Amino acid sequence: MLERQKLMSAVELVKDRLLNLGGADYGEDRKIGLETAIRTGNIARDAGIEEWDWPQGVGLYGLKQLQDACGDDRFMPFFANWVRRNREQGLPSRNVNTTAPFLTLVQIMDRLPEADALRDLCRERAEWLMNGLPRTADGGFQHVTTAIGDRNGVILNEGQLWADTLFMAVLFLQKAGRVFGRPEWREEALRQVLVHIKYLYDKKTGLLYHGFSFPRMDNFGGIFWCRGNSWFTLGLTLYLEEAEELSPGVRQYLTDTFRAHAEGLRRNQAPSGLFHTILDDPSSYEESSGTAAIAAGLIRGIRAGFLGEDFRECAERAVSALLDNIAPDGTVLKVSAGTAMGMDADHYRGIACRPMAYGQALTLIALSEALKQA
Repeated sequence: MLERQKLMSAVELVKDRLLNLGGADYGEDRKIGLETAIRTGNIARDAGIEEWDWPQGVGLYGLKQLQDACGDDRFMPFFANWVRRNREQGLPSRNVNTTAPFLTLVQIMDRLPEADALRDLCRERAEWLMNGLPRTADGGFQHVTTAIGDRNGVILNEGQLWADTLFMAVLFLQKAGRVFGRPEWREEALRQVLVHIKYLYDKKTGLLYHGFSFPRMDNFGGIFWCRGNSWFTLGLTLYLEEAEELSPGVRQYLTDTFRAHAEGLRRNQAPSGLFHTILDDPSSYEESSGTAAIAAGLIRGIRAGFLGEDFRECAERAVSALLDNIAPDGTVLKVSAGTAMGMDADHYRGIACRPMAYGQALTLIALSEALKQA
């Protein structure tokens, strides 16, 4: 059993560091250059909490989860100021990754200033996912991302499915469907979950490939990337908890898939309790952000009855390892930077580790989930 006081102290440290990570520097991104940024993951945009993109979207969600666990409104002033600043600056291009902040906003919009305007923004983004986002074959959400060094541009990633999309866009579409009474949005969310499982899930290992290319008709480098798998671990748990409309057969299919996936993860957990950035490659470095989302997903899965108590040890070992990788100033260590699609293992081994909003936030989520059990 994890010690409650140790968990609470770690939560405070990690939270304070997240709130003070600062903003992005697009000028620095332009200096680095596209090739170097992709090779190392050192994209200034991703590091801080102030920008409107996927790292910050995960950051908001982590704070929202902690606020819910505390049963109060402690971060509402922060959310209000964050939204105000970004709206004054102007929202960046519409893509999968810039959809991530909407997962939190659709849940708190009615408690924020200018609630009507936020409702319109959430509704507009959901409609864009349904009718404006490019699709792959089989109707999958193409993983369009923000251009590097240009917040108003996009990288189309034509014909590509990425494991990240479930957390970055599909969860929001499902939640928005419930909030706005749009069952067709929830049906589309289910379709996306199934399409991504179809093309990314590996039956031999229970793990997910990072992506699939329809032009290439392959899984790129065939890599089982830790954080990509962790988006699925946590994301599918969150999806199943809310998707009350699922038929028994579909629910059983998704639950069985989740269990097989969890078993694949457990087989590949490092002795330290962390997971390697390439899950089945012990020579790749151990990584904290993916470990955190995996731990959170496993704990929630046990609580919801998707997994048995035999997974408790795996989850608690992961949380203990995270506690060992929090610096005195609250920085979560061993967090890999943003990771573009790679064609070989060296690409993933070469991604730098640095403080990231999503690393802080995912660790917060894992610690918050562990606190519920302590």
